[in-house]
Amino acid sequence: MKPIISISHLSKTYAGGFTALNNISLDITEGEILALLGPNGAGKTTLISIICGIVNATSGSVSVAGYDSNKHYRAARALIGLVPQELTLGAFDTVWNTLCFSRGLFGKKSNPAYIEQLLKDLSLWEKKNSLLMTLSGGMKRRVLIGKALSHEPSILFLDEPTAGVDVELRKDMWALVRKLRKSGVTIILTTHYIEEAEEIADRVGIINKGELLVVDDKLALMHKLGKRQLMIDLEQSISLIPESLLDWELELSNKGKSLIYTYDPRNERTGIAELLRAIDVAKLSLRDVNTSQTSLEDIFINLVNQ
Repeated sequence: MKPIISISHLSKTYAGGFTALNNISLDITEGEILALLGPNGAGKTTLISIICGIVNATSGSVSVAGYDSNKHYRAARALIGLVPQELTLGAFDTVWNTLCFSRGLFGKKSNPAYIEQLLKDLSLWEKKNSLLMTLSGGMKRRVLIGKALSHEPSILFLDEPTAGVDVELRKDMWALVRKLRKSGVTIILTTHYIEEAEEIADRVGIINKGELLVVDDKLALMHKLGKRQLMIDLEQSISLIPESLLDWELELSNKGKSLIYTYDPRNERTGIAELLRAIDVAKLSLRDVNTSQTSLEDIFINLVNQ
């Protein structure tokens, strides 16, 4: 399938010499949800800003649905909705007029029914005639999302959309994201809430110091870079792992009351059955046995630290 966004060898170095992006190449498929993860200053916002035409790249290229983002800026930008990190809104206009005006900026004909449904989806319908200056921070965040969607874009960028917002808004937002995805909208989001990316994204990209460390299907990424562990709790603590168990490369934890066995679930033989038999032969009494899977957050932390 042809990508809806194609990024090739993209770099950005600012006048002071700081390199925000270094040779980024990435294809984004139509209709997918891609989560971009990275610490503060990793380059996530710079990447989004270049794709959206807000910042100029030092080198490389970006195409949006076949349109070069520099040569055909208007056509490319018309396909994109952007929800920025900052609450960049006026003060003296109403919610309704703000969305209608934003729609008009993209040359779209008036569509009150669409704007009404959008406000209802964002739980803003009762605030449609309220001045922006009277809204709470969470409500202003909803208005930003409404502005980004007012011209019915086929690509939506959400740059830290849930930063500092309440649980209710986060639930409403992800419900709307799922609805948009079903309608074919491509969604790219950055977030510090890694559990959200783990729940909602199809693919995950991890950026650090301006470089794209990895991008892959979420489940494949967790499968390849994650690990599965078997936690074996003992009735009595031990100070050393018995020599008969050394082949399993166990870790001793919990002050000698637990053995940890790390294994690859993809292997035909995990060694778990043999290990449990060997523990019995070693006359160690079991109290409990549990398994755990590396989370996306663990993978993210390990990659960034490396």
